[in-house]
Amino acid sequence: ESLIVAGRLDDLRSRLCSRMSFGTAGLRAPMGAGFNRINDLTIIQSTQVGPDLIFNSLHLTVLFFCSIRGVLTAAVMLSRDVPVHLFSTFVPTPYVPYAVKKLGATAGVMITASHNPKEDNGYKVYWCNGAQIASPHDKEILRSIEEQLEPWSASCWEEELVEKCSLRTDPLTQINSCYMDELTSLCFHRDLNSSCSLKFVHSSFHGVGHVFVQQAFQTFGFTPPIPVPEQKDPDPNFPSVRCPNPEEGESVLELSLLLAERENAQIVLATDPDADRLAVAERSDSGWKVFTGNELAALLGWWMFFNWKENNSNPGDIQGVYMLATTVSSKILKAFARAEGFHFEETLPGFKWIGNRIHELSKTGNKVIFSFEESIGFLCGSMVPEKDGVSSAVVVAEMASYLHNKNLSLNQQLHNIYQTYGYHISKTSYIVCNHPPTIQRIFSRIRNFDSEGSYPKTCGGAQIIHVRDVTTGYDSSQPDLRSVLPVSRSSQMITFTLQNGVVATLRTSGTEPKIKYYTEFCAAPGKSDVTTLEEELKKVTTALLDEFLEPEKNNLIRRFV
Repeated sequence: ESLIVAGRLDDLRSRLCSRMSFGTAGLRAPMGAGFNRINDLTIIQSTQVGPDLIFNSLHLTVLFFCSIRGVLTAAVMLSRDVPVHLFSTFVPTPYVPYAVKKLGATAGVMITASHNPKEDNGYKVYWCNGAQIASPHDKEILRSIEEQLEPWSASCWEEELVEKCSLRTDPLTQINSCYMDELTSLCFHRDLNSSCSLKFVHSSFHGVGHVFVQQAFQTFGFTPPIPVPEQKDPDPNFPSVRCPNPEEGESVLELSLLLAERENAQIVLATDPDADRLAVAERSDSGWKVFTGNELAALLGWWMFFNWKENNSNPGDIQGVYMLATTVSSKILKAFARAEGFHFEETLPGFKWIGNRIHELSKTGNKVIFSFEESIGFLCGSMVPEKDGVSSAVVVAEMASYLHNKNLSLNQQLHNIYQTYGYHISKTSYIVCNHPPTIQRIFSRIRNFDSEGSYPKTCGGAQIIHVRDVTTGYDSSQPDLRSVLPVSRSSQMITFTLQNGVVATLRTSGTEPKIKYYTEFCAAPGKSDVTTLEEELKKVTTALLDEFLEPEKNNLIRRFV
């Protein structure tokens, strides 16, 4: 009513004339009134499809407690006599898929906006295999929501039902104990950890990670990291950071770096608010090095394979070893696999694709030892089919401790890796576009660049030798011109392979009003003139942005950190 009085009709249309849809990480939207926003009603509507999916099963559903909305989610299930495991306190996102598998549940729900702005909230759904839902389940759920929009009964709104219902149990103690026990499978050098002289600082970014990262360090034999006091406890207003996303780098890690300098700590670890992603910074004589997601993946991929080799003497076992990465991430794991003989596969963006692929590979006896997406999402081993900031933090600590014992820093080892497997220098960023028709127009122009059905032939003076358009299913590198990756018509993504060794991708975000761009120079081993490689990459990246996206002409907002 207030929007009508104010004449804000565009705002009303945005709120009421469409529904949220599942993106790369579930439902994400601002909190507020309207069917296209996160609120009590849309949470209830999204949950009402659950019992229909599991009524014929003896399995359970697993839910995450997050203030009123987690309770509402549980109440919907309990109103139809569906048993519910409801965590009694905040837990990291990976605990939900872990619990789904450990408890033999049919599905799981996590209420989280992760690293999104404080105005947002989200709703992630996990399937019985522990992985996030993917097509066709997401479409089926959305269709079911639209078929039963009215809440079933008043009990759907009753918080008291959750407190008094005997069908509700709290899995916190069991799941946390199992998780920490299983985490020891990733610990390879406990004796070194217990005598480690390195000091670590950890920021939880006002989220849920503090308690769990402290426990993980103790599980590995470490002294727990020094917490950033202002960011240690959950606070949905994120008062000490402009943006609750550690991926933004040094500008949002300011308090962590200052504390590390006061405490003479060498390594900073930062988990995002729901603790499924990890940022890492290392101090050197020249200042702080904040690692990109791709750089951390090079280190973690090397570390996991190094330890796998140390513990597997049979060379034939390597045929069952896999590493996975999303297609917009660095190709460094591909270089590892080519040199070492294990398997590497790419998936569509979003860890749901990795999680589902891990499940498929495990059914045939294969072992995935490392997976990642460039947006600082890592999974060491495969105990959780989801990115995991808690386990990644303590694995990084052990790797740093081991290297320190060899008089090496993380950054020095990164360059050793590049010398061996080839430098992989990448650039990842985004521009903001709050007008969806403009995004459609930009990508339509790219697909009809010189003439109808013609993609660009060059970028930054370098010839484009292959184009893959996952939105349409086109791939010029394949004999039948069809993309090997699944077609994803709900989002935009085009990848260009250049003759000079650069791979460049443009894609829309599944949860935010962004066009993301990714460029990487994949150099051959021995080609180590980093300055020349960086200059060439910069030229291509600038052209990709200016010539293909035309920010000024299209009123796009360039990223400012």
